[in-house]
Amino acid sequence: MLDFPRWKVWGISLLLAMGVLLSIPSFVPEPQLARWPALMRETTINLGLDLAGGSHLLMEADTTDVAKQQLDLMEETIRTEMRRASPRIEIGDISTTGGRLTFMVRNPAQVDAAVEIARNQTQPVGLGGQRTWTVSVVDSSRVVMTPTQAGLEDALEQAMATAREVVYNRVDPTGNKEVTVVRQGQDRILVQVPGLQDPEGLKALLGKTARLDFKLVDLNADPAQVQAGRAPPGSQVLPMQDGGRIAVQRRAMVTGDQLIDAQQGFDQTTSEPVVNIRFDNAGARRFARTTQQNVQKPFAIILDNVVLSAPTINEPILGGQAQISGGFTVEEAGQLSVALRSGKLPVELKIIEERTVGPELGYDSIRLGVIAGTVGTLGVLIFMFLSYGRFGIYADIALVLNVVIILGIMAIFNATLTLPGIAGFVLTVGAAVDANVIINERIREEQRRGRRAMDAIEHGYKEAQTAIFDANITNVIAGMLLFYFGSGPVRGFAVVMMIGIATSVFTAVTVTRMFVVLWLRRKRPTELFI
Repeated sequence: MLDFPRWKVWGISLLLAMGVLLSIPSFVPEPQLARWPALMRETTINLGLDLAGGSHLLMEADTTDVAKQQLDLMEETIRTEMRRASPRIEIGDISTTGGRLTFMVRNPAQVDAAVEIARNQTQPVGLGGQRTWTVSVVDSSRVVMTPTQAGLEDALEQAMATAREVVYNRVDPTGNKEVTVVRQGQDRILVQVPGLQDPEGLKALLGKTARLDFKLVDLNADPAQVQAGRAPPGSQVLPMQDGGRIAVQRRAMVTGDQLIDAQQGFDQTTSEPVVNIRFDNAGARRFARTTQQNVQKPFAIILDNVVLSAPTINEPILGGQAQISGGFTVEEAGQLSVALRSGKLPVELKIIEERTVGPELGYDSIRLGVIAGTVGTLGVLIFMFLSYGRFGIYADIALVLNVVIILGIMAIFNATLTLPGIAGFVLTVGAAVDANVIINERIREEQRRGRRAMDAIEHGYKEAQTAIFDANITNVIAGMLLFYFGSGPVRGFAVVMMIGIATSVFTAVTVTRMFVVLWLRRKRPTELFI
């Protein structure tokens, strides 16, 4: 029992001191905290929407955008597959008007082959035998592909599932704000962000589809026609960010789908804020090949169908890295990098409801939560002292340290405390002394068996540890399941509970054992009163 090295005493003391130090900023009022060093200001606990208020946004998907994307994607697929066919199938007069894709097969003998290829691009939906598209032939040589209602509903479902993930990654890229991002109905997403100070910035971030394309500029287009909104076949007219219009080829060199990273940075020449991007292997090869074949030609960097810039390719761009500039501020470049990293929204989302949640209810909740926690803690402290004397005091000290360390760990990760989190906090305080009760009762049992003081303590701690660890492992598993399958406040409860379990085992077993060892070395008692 006395084999407790000095380095371990100093190590535990240092951990406890760090926990106390890290918890302090969370108790300091914001006006005073603003004068503290930046590191200490950033090491605080965030309050959830139910405690600190925040923003509530309800967004609705543009279902017509999903249908248009499906048409555009199918058009590109058909063009590619017809070129790959052996022998190649020549098609023309492609149109996406009227919500359907039509194209003419130039060689009537290849119509059946073209129809077979088109049908292979459709997918079954559900169990009723329906497919995503219907394929038919009119006028003997024109193939018509029409999206089915089941196909559109399936595409919307997939788009909304992806959109929810993208929105979550944009709002909470670090995963520690305990935001709520949930689906409502078939085409709506609810977003709740606690303690938000810049709702306009949030709306701007979520309003970006963040569809990034690199396309070659059409140098053959007539400038007068372009300004009138007309482009040659195979090209399109897009607005430029600084005004005017430009014609670009419809087919993209590289798209944002092939990005693997985007970071805000500064241009080495002009020092203006930019976004540095990096492509995956396939995107890097395609970007390098296209720039090699088009040296001294301009290409357009397009974000959400707006041309940010159209620089000239001075030399092949190898290595899979590029730079996006567009007269950004640092904040705009940072928001764009977050949007690009989180991926493009597969469907346009419009904000149809916006509310600001006040923190008034949170003040009452915090006050009542503090009262509940204080009363519960005092009750536990008194009970432990009356039941176990000196060992109860050690357990009480460990309990107080446990509370402080929980707050310190939450502050390190800028974790969010919600109303359920307070409930988890109070629950953790109530259960934190369970280990000490088990240990102390085990020591009493060893005393009744006639063991000496040191032997009783040694066996008490040793025999109790197995039961303590087994019980807490099952609680950790339950907390992990709550965190994985839950969202918002449920995850907040799980985070506090899991942190509390880890710290309570450390303080109840290791810290109290250190206190007991130091007392035994100093007093060398022959009897125990426990």
